[in-house]
Amino acid sequence: MPEQIYLGIDLGAESGRVMAGLWNGSEMRLDELHRFPNVTVDLGGSLRWDLLRLWSDIQHGLALAARRYGNAIISIGVDTWALDYVLLSKSGEMLGQPHCYRDHRTQGVMEEVLRSVGREEVFAQSGLQFLPFNTLYQLVAHQRQSPETLAAAETLLMIPDFINWCLSGAKTVEFTNATTTQFFHPTKRDWSLDLLHRLGLPTKIFPEIILPGSIVGSLRQSVIDRTGLRRLPIIAPATHDTGSAVAAVPTLNTGRTNWAYISSGTWSLMGVETPSAVLGPKALEFNVTNEGGVDGTYRVLKNIMGLWLVQRCKHSFDARGLTHDYGQLVTLAEQAQPLRSLIDPDDRRFLSPADMPNAIQEFCRETGQPVPTTEGQLVRCCLESLALKYAVVLDQLEQLTGERAEVIHIVGGGSRNILLNLLAANACQRPVLAGPVEATVLGNLLVQARAAGEVASLAEIRESIYHSVVPASSEPVPAETAMWQQARQRFAKLLQPAGPDKVFA
Repeated sequence: MPEQIYLGIDLGAESGRVMAGLWNGSEMRLDELHRFPNVTVDLGGSLRWDLLRLWSDIQHGLALAARRYGNAIISIGVDTWALDYVLLSKSGEMLGQPHCYRDHRTQGVMEEVLRSVGREEVFAQSGLQFLPFNTLYQLVAHQRQSPETLAAAETLLMIPDFINWCLSGAKTVEFTNATTTQFFHPTKRDWSLDLLHRLGLPTKIFPEIILPGSIVGSLRQSVIDRTGLRRLPIIAPATHDTGSAVAAVPTLNTGRTNWAYISSGTWSLMGVETPSAVLGPKALEFNVTNEGGVDGTYRVLKNIMGLWLVQRCKHSFDARGLTHDYGQLVTLAEQAQPLRSLIDPDDRRFLSPADMPNAIQEFCRETGQPVPTTEGQLVRCCLESLALKYAVVLDQLEQLTGERAEVIHIVGGGSRNILLNLLAANACQRPVLAGPVEATVLGNLLVQARAAGEVASLAEIRESIYHSVVPASSEPVPAETAMWQQARQRFAKLLQPAGPDKVFA
């Protein structure tokens, strides 16, 4: 059959891209059309996203797609990070520049909300992990700091839904992103209006929730004129990038919890897939999150700080003139002494530090450990600490589901870090299968192909990837088992006690 072309717009915390997926009936090949940076901007002391520049880059990528593939293009789909939002007025004007979740405006807000409403009640109405930058706390902070813009808002759109509005004019919120807000009810599967009312937040601004695979609308005439595309349908994939990445896990065991996944990038999101949300006292105690997936599934997971630690170390190294690419930093880490210094990756000080190496060194001094000083020591500390946190979270997930995960799938850009994959295998004492690197955009594109009738189910999406991707395998090293068991005991002490200094406790 002639190849069909689907376009994926994939926006991450560091960069965005417009990708073409070439579907031949059994395999999706990728063609990167345009990659562009995504950076935050300091505006009056607050951290914002430059969405207008991103939209300009997206249109440029779509114009390149039109020139290369023309009428062979079937549809367009968007996925991005979660949590952040745009407010639109009744006439469609943006009300302010959208904040980045790392902005300090939410400092202390989560704690105040939980004192007011109660931790158990918020969890019952959301099933979500308590993160200080969840959309719920961002809105409470917004109401306090800029009540006039919230009062003037007609519609709230999450970031991918805003891009869909730019493309089509439609005002909807897709299921997987709605579930990340902490005001989506995990059993009613609708907005948690009672919770919003209790916090005095407006409820009229929340639009219809649609499911992955839904047609959002058709391409605006103005975008057609600018890009040269025809009037294409806009399809909602799993618009939360992790939802798309998990849809692309290359397994034939869809519907079972005997595998775990890590969507590895700026964040590490580790979880299992279940048919419904996992609630109750134990889930609350472990502070897991229940995020929506394709076909109404739930991703029971925990957010872990992820390769943000290494990214910000590199930023500081570069500023000091110690320029290494990521591959060179991993090589230096391989040469460093193993398990010398450890950190809790989710300590609040690592969320948005002025200097990540200094923050790591401060943690090690406070906990009586050798202080890492070289680039290799610092990066190895980050990677080993992440691997040990994976082991802690894996144990919690298995307690919640009652099933042992026989294998861990690592997908996304972080799956290229061979050292981290090996460390994860050793820490978790499970085999690790790494890949595909492009899981997010593959999940996006294949949900579009499913909407077009080319793929029948989530199982077929995964089967097509299973037969076209050869994951890199890492096995635990038996000779190092005792060393890692001792490290887990040391690491457990660093996680206690849970409290306000722990981002995800």
